[in-house]
Amino acid sequence: MEILQLALLQPKLAVLDETDSGLDIDALNTVAHGVNTVAAETGMGTLVITHYQRILHIVRPQYVHIMFEGRIVKEGGPELVAQLEERGYGWIREEVAAAA
Repeated sequence: MEILQLALLQPKLAVLDETDSGLDIDALNTVAHGVNTVAAETGMGTLVITHYQRILHIVRPQYVHIMFEGRIVKEGGPELVAQLEERGYGWIREEVAAAA
């Protein structure tokens, strides 16, 4: 329903807060391809908030921001998603602690 609303309302910016939560792989593909289609056709900006990387394999981010304890502590491009998959989030926590 959220993707249908995006298509009908055509906002300039869509904030998708854990849209991937609880979706099986087929539903995830449907949602992600819907987001990609609406964004491509309308020029809509998209902010995807997620705890999991799998949606980011389909909705390819231009920028990645990692929040820890309410602050953005790491920023990068799509390569940051690959680092998170490989290393998890523990190294982020260690970097924040070392910088404090």
